[in-house]
Amino acid sequence: MSAQNVRLEVMQLLEKKVESYVDQYLIPVEKIWQPSDFLPNPEGDNFFEEIKELRAIANDMPYDLWVVLVGDTITEEALPTYESWLTQVEGVDEEAKNGWSKWVRQWTGEENRHGDVLNKYLYLSGRINMREVEITTQYLINDGFDIGTGRDPYKNFVYTSFQELATYISHNRVAQLTKKAGNTKLSRLCKIIAGDEMRHHHAYSEFINQIFKVDPSEMMLAFQYMMKQKITMPAHFLRESGNKISSAFEQFSDSAQRIGVYTATDYVDILKKLNEMWEIDKITGLTSEAEKARDYLMKLPDRMTRISERLVIPAESHIFKWVEPAR
Repeated sequence: MSAQNVRLEVMQLLEKKVESYVDQYLIPVEKIWQPSDFLPNPEGDNFFEEIKELRAIANDMPYDLWVVLVGDTITEEALPTYESWLTQVEGVDEEAKNGWSKWVRQWTGEENRHGDVLNKYLYLSGRINMREVEITTQYLINDGFDIGTGRDPYKNFVYTSFQELATYISHNRVAQLTKKAGNTKLSRLCKIIAGDEMRHHHAYSEFINQIFKVDPSEMMLAFQYMMKQKITMPAHFLRESGNKISSAFEQFSDSAQRIGVYTATDYVDILKKLNEMWEIDKITGLTSEAEKARDYLMKLPDRMTRISERLVIPAESHIFKWVEPAR
């Protein structure tokens, strides 16, 4: 039987548990927070006073922190790309509305709130050139992204396990920095977004756990494949108006690294956590090729640590079209 057919069988086996995954890792619509819970109430008598307060506090935040917040927002707003990508994964049958397609739709529904609330906050803050942000967002959706997974569910779940943890780290650090800057409301908002990302990380990590139980060698090889080619960030193709594809990503990454929101060290730490969570060193019954893959994965964090220590981040901030200077 081909590897593709085996993957489809494994996905069909796991699909029997999808309903329990939805109940365990996602929150019903009527119970989960909504963007309006964290924003000035347009129906309230104090709406304009609340906006003035929001703008006054926002004006004191550091430039690089705004850049990261905008980049995070644009990444979240590119959700149509991520949903269309996940519906193409082997075993996800959107036409038949099977269990996996239900998971993808409900995961998308939760994620969609993140871009909504952050976009509205940026709009109200008075610090952001929203037209430039909107242009970048449309470009990011138009340009799509290639994360090297194809339709392979094993590779895709490695990617989502890694990426959801990375977005947790990013939003959580922004929460810490905005609190330090005196913006407690924005801090609380970013903290709750981070909580969503952590729940989603646990879900996708559990999918991998289950796959390791029934197809350990192929799962190990898929994990190795993804880490060998490195995890491509969803915002990799970021660009500003008038610029080429991916031209803004490096400067955005520099801003994130400069203020400690997401760093090369975090990348290595995520890999270590995944190795520990999936107990890579203890998995048995592997083919000789998969055993070599396991050895590679166990040694990779130390190798990547040495590489990350050589990175040099520019001291000066790149000036983006997205962010207005402080007044």
